[in-house]
Amino acid sequence: MTRAKVEQKSSESVNQKNFFSQLAGLGPVLALVVLVIITTMMNSSFLDVNNLLNLLRQVSINGLIAFGMTFVILTGGIDLSVGAMLALTSALTAMMITSGVPTLLAMLIGILIGGVLGGINGLIITKGGAAPFIASLATMTIFRGATYVFTDGNPITGKVMNDSFAFQFIGRGYFFGIPVPVIIMIVAFIILYILLHKMTFGRKTYALGGNEKAAFVSGIKVKMTKTWIYVISGIMSSAAGMVLISRLSSAQPDAGTGFEMDAIAAVVLGGTSLAGGRGRIFGTFIGALIIGTLNNGMNLIGISSFYQQIVKGIVIIIAVLLDRRKSA
Repeated sequence: MTRAKVEQKSSESVNQKNFFSQLAGLGPVLALVVLVIITTMMNSSFLDVNNLLNLLRQVSINGLIAFGMTFVILTGGIDLSVGAMLALTSALTAMMITSGVPTLLAMLIGILIGGVLGGINGLIITKGGAAPFIASLATMTIFRGATYVFTDGNPITGKVMNDSFAFQFIGRGYFFGIPVPVIIMIVAFIILYILLHKMTFGRKTYALGGNEKAAFVSGIKVKMTKTWIYVISGIMSSAAGMVLISRLSSAQPDAGTGFEMDAIAAVVLGGTSLAGGRGRIFGTFIGALIIGTLNNGMNLIGISSFYQQIVKGIVIIIAVLLDRRKSA
């Protein structure tokens, strides 16, 4: 075989790999399109404008949590405490509002508290040397227990929350016909997209997930960067909590239970590797839409909530197996 033919064959092989790599990158989008088509065929009301807006409103909470989780998983970590953080910060915020603290100030403080709780996770992992799974599992239990202690196991509600326009607007309002929670999700997506894909912090995040030792040798402050990543996760979880308590007009002590699973599922379905170092926040956005479409579609079709859990579990297993295959 001549040298020219060898080079031509090598070039064709590279082009094929690039093609399949690009196709794999479109996988989440194609999966969403197929899911929408199937759901519409089974129930045509799925494409009603009101239903789509309701779907996006439902997706917003999981989307916010999943955006923060994306940063964590890109480093090869995990944060199981996001649902418990949501519950605790929601309860604290609701208590402040019912005690007379201005609504927006109380929500801002609640979000900042979420950042502090996330920072605690980061410090336990970076300074304490604990594995992310164990550390966040422990803090999940602590935060959830603290929520029950703080609320005495009862919902926090009050006339102030029902009468506050600002409070109601966050979770139930519309802006030019678009639900405010959807706008909040899109704004958060844009900010975090820029942070992850256009700024130095994002490059550091990918470097940590790719090879933490190499990142350290190259001068990246590994512990500080990783701690800030968990701070971001805490902020996004508490922001989701603000939307949730506004929608419900109350803070429930068991709020956020299981939300960590939906967030992880959205990240993995979006193509982010659980091993870290590979993925995009746009994929997470698509993954959250896939989870939301599954939930909405199964509700429209009339599938029992018990079976819905099974279906979502199967979808997560498939996503993890595909991730393992791509990583091999």
